[in-house]
Amino acid sequence: MEILNTAVRQQLLYFGVILLVAFANHGTLRLAVADQTLSAKVRPNVLLMMADDIGYGDLSCYGSETIETPNLDQLAEDGMRLTSFYAGASVCTPSRMALLSGSYPSRLGWNGGVLGHRIKWSLGMSPQVYTMAEAFQAAGYRTAMTGKWHIGGGKLRPMHQGFDESYYIEASNNQGRDMYRGGQLVQKDFDNRRLTETFTQEAIRIINTESDEPWFLYLPFTAPHFPAEAHPDWEKRTDAPSYVKVVEELDHRIGEILAALEQRGIQENTIVIFISDNGPEGLQKKDASAGPFAGRKWSALEGGTRVPGIISYPGVIKAGQTCDAIVSAIDLFPTLTQACGIELNVPDEAQKIDGENLWNTLVDPSVEQGRSQLLYWHGWGQPRAIRSGNWKLQFGGDQLDGKADVTMDNPLLFDLENDQGETSDVSDSHPRVVDRLRQQAKSTLADIDEHRLKLGSTN
Repeated sequence: MEILNTAVRQQLLYFGVILLVAFANHGTLRLAVADQTLSAKVRPNVLLMMADDIGYGDLSCYGSETIETPNLDQLAEDGMRLTSFYAGASVCTPSRMALLSGSYPSRLGWNGGVLGHRIKWSLGMSPQVYTMAEAFQAAGYRTAMTGKWHIGGGKLRPMHQGFDESYYIEASNNQGRDMYRGGQLVQKDFDNRRLTETFTQEAIRIINTESDEPWFLYLPFTAPHFPAEAHPDWEKRTDAPSYVKVVEELDHRIGEILAALEQRGIQENTIVIFISDNGPEGLQKKDASAGPFAGRKWSALEGGTRVPGIISYPGVIKAGQTCDAIVSAIDLFPTLTQACGIELNVPDEAQKIDGENLWNTLVDPSVEQGRSQLLYWHGWGQPRAIRSGNWKLQFGGDQLDGKADVTMDNPLLFDLENDQGETSDVSDSHPRVVDRLRQQAKSTLADIDEHRLKLGSTN
């Protein structure tokens, strides 16, 4: 009871300071509240969930008419649905590196591909990178991850990147059958059909562990990455494609996790995020959907990285909102640390952060409108485009995008508000926009070249 009283007194004192500042500055109350992340909560927990290869159109709250996702739909109703959320890359290894580092993966030494496919198994995200988990760990949070790692083995595993607890597969579910806890191999030949269930059970265990400290839980599911093999309980339910069954099971398991938060009485003080690591896999394109967008996994077209993004924080993020602002996975590092009152002190020898603190945008989109620009890469590591507002300048082509003749001197310009499929080049009609975006891209790319780390090595 004394602890509770102390917490209440701290919150009342915090509110008092904010109100005094707000009234002293006449009319700035809304902005003051938005800037103070702990005004309504004290040290919230963070649940960061990421699906593997879910496309923009694969959730019913994003327009799917073939896949039912009632739990994610409810999460969106309870919080905010982002319509211009971008994964950190168009394939899984760099996307995960980007999410945890807050940086474009090219800054971290990534030159294309994924671990086990163009990137050697001995390489991965360098320990020199300062991760989101390390920032939360330094602030006294209990940090844990369970799911798919895929950014390094050996001394590049989760426990070396800021996680107190970890239960994971080291690569994709099609690249091996080993399960690890910390640095120990604990299971050979896991059952791919039960991975979502397994990682959900571990997540619930972490949530139910008694602790005096808040927690940061990173939960990168393997579903619905190929091979999409339905859980036995879902296999019997309908004659729907396996991909649909896998996504619907994922939604059900997320419902179990959200129920665990509620049962513990901590849902009101937990920030919950759901994203995908990239767009839909080409092998599953018959059943997966990028919604209205062209492209898929590996591609620099919208469908490669524009994915579902849902965030909920009861009492702070107003329920039932849709936000059209540009938000990227690289923004979650500075944004979530701000939300939790953590001062972000990146070591000098670590990476340069490309992510922006967009907490004010999430609290009240009318105050700030997201990031001003965003670069795109295709999965083979070459920069391909930049977006600013509704304009997207594609200055590089590749076979996956079908625009091999596109260059910085001969770019294409798309108006994403009126041309979501990127079919109509309007560069001739907007030469000033082309010049502005071209210069922005060149400047950012030059800065990345100047501030670049090397991939880490297990050797």
